[in-house]
Amino acid sequence: MTTTATAGDASPAIVARLSRLDRFLPLWIGLAMAGGLLLGRLVPGLDTALEAVQIGGISLPIAIGLLIMMYPVLAKVRYDRLDTVTGDRRLLLSSLLLNWILGPALMFTLAWVFLADHAEYRTGLIIVGLARCIAMVIIWNDLACGDREAAAVLVALNSMFQVLAFGLLGWFYLSVLPGWLNLSDARLEVSGRDIAVNVLIFLGIPLLAGYLTRRVGERTKGRTWYESRFLPTIGPVALYGLLFTIVILFALQGDAITSQPWDVALIAVPLLVYFALMWAGSFTLGRAIGLDYPRTTTLAFTAAGNNFELAIAVAIGTFGVTSGQALAGVVGPLIEVPVLVALVYVSLALRRRLLSNTTSARAATTSGDRP
Repeated sequence: MTTTATAGDASPAIVARLSRLDRFLPLWIGLAMAGGLLLGRLVPGLDTALEAVQIGGISLPIAIGLLIMMYPVLAKVRYDRLDTVTGDRRLLLSSLLLNWILGPALMFTLAWVFLADHAEYRTGLIIVGLARCIAMVIIWNDLACGDREAAAVLVALNSMFQVLAFGLLGWFYLSVLPGWLNLSDARLEVSGRDIAVNVLIFLGIPLLAGYLTRRVGERTKGRTWYESRFLPTIGPVALYGLLFTIVILFALQGDAITSQPWDVALIAVPLLVYFALMWAGSFTLGRAIGLDYPRTTTLAFTAAGNNFELAIAVAIGTFGVTSGQALAGVVGPLIEVPVLVALVYVSLALRRRLLSNTTSARAATTSGDRP
């Protein structure tokens, strides 16, 4: 994204600035789901063929799709700008608190409130809550006039921290905490090592590839070429990988979806509540601690967004491609994309209001200073 919205951009022009693929992403995801269901019915024995070769416990076609959709996003991060955020302790500490303490705890709570009788979906949502933002949040932040560099740095920090923390948090929320709270049939014997291995494969590999691509690309061609020519070329590949993965997932999830069509809606409800609460709470916190609008917006979107690619990968690798946990992960992007687009409009409306209040206050001060 190379353009920046102005205060009056809370209009259809916001969506118009997205590429056709981005603009209609919810539609493409819906079509990918439908196509996957048809594929599963038309091709008998598809599950056996897909699982013939595996990487990290995941069938090779799905593994390739997951790696492809992670790489372009991580190639966009400016890894040499970490100091622009690490110097702002308010933003950094707030982001770490929201992403790694409040976010997972909120999703754990909502999963138990809404899905207490659906153990697999509940676990899938908890995994989504543990997978912090690293993907399309940069697009939503840019459209909402957030701080672009701060967003990129927070994404990079989340990516690095996730490799170290995801396995430990998964073990805590899926095995330890339910036991402490005496939640019936909630304690799951999930190996923190198995989850960590999946994180290292499906986050560590594309993270390293993205870092090396940027480093080599900028050294040989320069940053201008890399960001104006190379990144726009590989950008759509991430969405193609996502759509390909969804087609395969829904081909294997067909029986569960068609036999229980309301389950998708059941999973969607706590996701909607989660995105709304995380964004609103984060925006309020940003203003309360004195951040300006761009960094407040960045804080809100990076806290509300989730890395559904990683959640899908971990759910498949840990519980299986046809599991309820994997289905909960797949529903994630279908809900997140339209909700965060709507929150872009909300952000710009708040920005207009904040600018209007600032202008009025300055005018009043100037008027009061006149003799």
